[in-house]
Amino acid sequence: MRLEGKVTLITGTASGIGRATALRFAEEGARVVAADIVDANDETVEMIRAAGGEATAVHADVSDDAEVALAVKAAEATYGQLDVAFNNAGIMLADDADAIATSEETIDKTLAVNLKGVLYGCRHQIPAMRRAGGGSIINTASFVASVGAATPQIAYTASKGAVLSLTRELAVIHARENIRVNALSPGPLRTELLMSYLDTDEKRQRRLVHVPMGRFGEAAEMASAALFLASDDASYMTGANLLVDGGLTAAYVTPE
Repeated sequence: MRLEGKVTLITGTASGIGRATALRFAEEGARVVAADIVDANDETVEMIRAAGGEATAVHADVSDDAEVALAVKAAEATYGQLDVAFNNAGIMLADDADAIATSEETIDKTLAVNLKGVLYGCRHQIPAMRRAGGGSIINTASFVASVGAATPQIAYTASKGAVLSLTRELAVIHARENIRVNALSPGPLRTELLMSYLDTDEKRQRRLVHVPMGRFGEAAEMASAALFLASDDASYMTGANLLVDGGLTAAYVTPE
């Protein structure tokens, strides 16, 4: 029960990494505030409650600063404080390509959700954690924040690189306030988000050829990594980028 008694706010909990992490945090004793923009978020909360956990759902468009502020207020109003935040919500749009072909609309929308959504989260979570006496913030970056993507996705890559830089700066600024800020960088995952983007076998194999383990990761594996960063097991970690990528960023070549 590594998060027993902790109040946690997770964004993007309707599916994928967010849902898997909400379930895992609840199993570890956390009270979960599940935030998303779609109705399927209620299913996540129902799953937690059915398993004996404690959770509440809030509607939040992370690209809207006011809605993010309300989600943090809901956590404090419902459970009294905020101890852990996982800024995980993100998008990858189908027409995100190279710098020449990607539309301004796609660039703006991707940055609004993937970058501003994280910044807005931290903006409101940090004061709440000050009131709680400290806490842990985890921001979802990506392996593409460290290396270029074989399949062009310029807006997504730029947004995740910015998340990583943002995380490091916030970690330094708030280190002596007992507030830790770390990034989780998943490799390619077998989630709806990526599988809908890599919508052909050719695209999927193009991505997997770079992964030494030869497979896509699972959302549950990212949840385990987020749990580590959220818990006191990572008490001396801040400003770190935890790469959980099947060896992708370590590889120059992969085995035949």
